[in-house]
Amino acid sequence: MFQNFDDVGGPAHGAERLRLLRMELDRAGLTGFLVPRADEFQNEYVPADAERLLWLTGFSGSWGTAAVLMDKAALVIDGRYTLQAAAQVDPAAFEVVNVADKSVSGWLEVNLRVGDRLGYDPRLHTVAQVEALAKCVEKAGAQLVAVEANPLAAIWTDPPAPAQHPIALQPIAFAGIEAADKIAEIQDRLAREKIGAVVISALDSIAWLFNIRGQDLPHTPFVLSYAIVPVEGKALLFVDGRKLTPDVREALSAVAEIAEPTALLDSVRAFGSRKAKVQIDPAAVSQWYLNHLVDSGAVIVREPDPCVLPKARKNRAEIAGSRAAHLRDGVAVSRFISWLDSSAPAGNLDEIAVATRLEKFRRESPELREISFDTIAGSGPNGAIVHYRPTRSTSRRIEPGSLLLIDSGGQYADGTTDITRTLAIGEPTPDMRRHFTLVLQGHIAIATARFPKGTRGNHLDALARRALWSAGLDYDHGTGHGVGSFLSVHEGPQNIARRESVELEPGMILSNEPGFYRTGEYGIRIENLILVTEPAEIPGGDRPMMGFETLTLAPFDRRLIDTALLSSAEIAWIDAYHAEVLAKLAPGLDAETLAWLRDATAPLAR
Repeated sequence: MFQNFDDVGGPAHGAERLRLLRMELDRAGLTGFLVPRADEFQNEYVPADAERLLWLTGFSGSWGTAAVLMDKAALVIDGRYTLQAAAQVDPAAFEVVNVADKSVSGWLEVNLRVGDRLGYDPRLHTVAQVEALAKCVEKAGAQLVAVEANPLAAIWTDPPAPAQHPIALQPIAFAGIEAADKIAEIQDRLAREKIGAVVISALDSIAWLFNIRGQDLPHTPFVLSYAIVPVEGKALLFVDGRKLTPDVREALSAVAEIAEPTALLDSVRAFGSRKAKVQIDPAAVSQWYLNHLVDSGAVIVREPDPCVLPKARKNRAEIAGSRAAHLRDGVAVSRFISWLDSSAPAGNLDEIAVATRLEKFRRESPELREISFDTIAGSGPNGAIVHYRPTRSTSRRIEPGSLLLIDSGGQYADGTTDITRTLAIGEPTPDMRRHFTLVLQGHIAIATARFPKGTRGNHLDALARRALWSAGLDYDHGTGHGVGSFLSVHEGPQNIARRESVELEPGMILSNEPGFYRTGEYGIRIENLILVTEPAEIPGGDRPMMGFETLTLAPFDRRLIDTALLSSAEIAWIDAYHAEVLAKLAPGLDAETLAWLRDATAPLAR
């Protein structure tokens, strides 16, 4: 629980473990194998005993896949992890490939040979992923082989013990809708569409549907479990019974038949034996389900997870909870920045010290349950590593004349927060101020956007990049991701990015986080969470427009703002936001921090 700063991963064991895996593949009659950074639930965070990619390659990032053949191997990562993978992976063992240059399928098409047998664990790949893989493998004249036993299990002889934590009920005051009502709505739709059951495999969907929270994963309040909702009768929840207190078991038993996870296979096969229509989401459900459903005779209906959109559209209780969580979080973050301003100039702090102090301020709130992800505290050149995590061997001293990028969040009982601030340590350079201001202009462009029904996140993404593009600059990550309600800090399907997105709808919460990264020098990112608002008429307009309410409350570093680059409207927005921050946070602050905040939120000089 909470953050540790131990060094994780590294290139030391990659070559030997790769050798052992190839020996195991040879025994199994395979010529290759895929090792995704995934568990059977397709989580962003995975339990320690599912960190197969980390164990094999030494890479500790949250997204990647190793493709292992007998004479070569590749680790495919995305642009967030280019620098990290280069430092953690043995280049003699694994070629590091940026997915923007070549996907896993693209690498396999080039390197597979006719007659190769490429193995994969069907529990760790979605239906959509396997179908894409099958096409490229067939094109190469090779065969894709589902394996019952993952060969890594034979060589990873001392994995951590599985998580074992009690389950808690999410109070209706925070959840807003009873689990019985959520299940009934799904069953009504199944009945209308004449579908016999739907598989719910995503853990955030299960947590939302049953109004439960857990501690089985780092920083994310999920319960390792499985669920099936039939068209009639109680839902089926498969979970380790040792995690259920009598009160929780009684509450869940009112809406679900509870069984051990070992009973899942028989239940899946039972639906197939009845020739039932079973709905699966190809983008979320593992190939394991499809294989067993089809083999036992089920008729497959491919539709999105029915929990995803209702979960993304926050109800009134969830919105109120998010506002309350952000108020609490803003107090903690402002206390932290005030402390940093007075402590950093001495030059005695390092990245671990600041991450630890920020966590301390958050932990003073009794509503805090966890941090929402490992704090990214990047000083100087470490700030240019997008998903940098300070460790005992990498933690840099925070030096005068540098920038500190600190990206952090909290899991409160009533909401999830995620905020990034870039802070000047001492006097910033003109380039630092210019780049920060360009990023801030993109942030303001998103915050002030108005848009009609039907607008998708990819339609808005360019607004955040326009100021940077005009200066010949850009960033290689999305502008915004969805955020859950005391659930995942990275929630779909809503986003603001170049890739295709769903329509934005009132109640959705997203991040607004453009950035700029100068390798070897500094990183800049400015992030607030924003709520999609109800459509409203605009004077003189002919159709109502949605917009965003900014939820995050913490000042921007005025020392980094070059007002000469800003329009009067942009300056007015910053001043109004800072006035709101001061007004809302003041009642929760001590006198010293309040005095600091008054200075930090003072109107910008024109």
